[in-house]
Amino acid sequence: MYDLAIVGGGPSGLAAGLYGARAHLKTLVIEQGLPGGQMQNTLEIENYPGFKHILGPDLSEQMYQQALDLGVEWKTGTVTAIELEGNPKILTIGSETIEAKAVIIGTGAQPKYLNVPGEKELAGRGVSYCATCDGAFYADKDVFVIGGGDSAVEEGLFLTRHARTVTIIHRRDELRAQPILQERAFANPKIKFVWNTVVEKIEGDHKVTGVLTRNVKDDSTAVLNGDGVFIYIGFYPNTSFLAGSVILNKEGYIETAADMSTKVPGVFAAGDVRTTPLRQIVSAASDGAIAAMTAYQYIESL
Repeated sequence: MYDLAIVGGGPSGLAAGLYGARAHLKTLVIEQGLPGGQMQNTLEIENYPGFKHILGPDLSEQMYQQALDLGVEWKTGTVTAIELEGNPKILTIGSETIEAKAVIIGTGAQPKYLNVPGEKELAGRGVSYCATCDGAFYADKDVFVIGGGDSAVEEGLFLTRHARTVTIIHRRDELRAQPILQERAFANPKIKFVWNTVVEKIEGDHKVTGVLTRNVKDDSTAVLNGDGVFIYIGFYPNTSFLAGSVILNKEGYIETAADMSTKVPGVFAAGDVRTTPLRQIVSAASDGAIAAMTAYQYIESL
């Protein structure tokens, strides 16, 4: 029996573990991969307070070791189901079950991938899914944004603060973004558009040099030269193990109150897995701290 079980060992889960341990809760973090989650796949981090520059794996290791030093237990495994109602909560990990008085879900969200040659190989070397994270690396460079929704256009506008040109490539002949965002994009002299076009390949050996595109109308192809590719075709939350739960919205994200509590007493969520206006390491860590302290108050009330 644990006081607090945390599903997910990214920045939200590690921060929750740290705060849970400091509150003298018997705390377990369950993670299916390496400590740090998507931080492990981030080459350079320059927007986390206290570090002018740090590698993603290094920040992951520091947060992980800090949690362990405070007494957090770590378990590698995949949670396949959770009985959320009642007390205790029961988590299933393969053939094993674990009981906890409170649960924090911090399983994050994954970007949807183009699944084209060069995307995986050049991730962190010109391929990015976060302009807020990586935009500053492309000062006076030419970049591409793939997508036509709100996120694609918003991030394209953000990139104009740094890049020389931003080319939005969209498979349709009109954007899906809100009209006000479209107006801003069309009015920005740094933004260009390539319509009715998909990316077939991301070019480059050790870094991005361009994209191979195909026009969906006439099937013609072209290679466009550039230094970075920002992909915004959507995200999906890692909540398949909670399918049908009342804490999920129709998109599969977890709905929370400001204190990270859900509709189910004793169940909390933190980080990218919840509905949130910002998906950054610093905001995920903040969520984790709040969730842990709210969980502590809940456990004290039992």
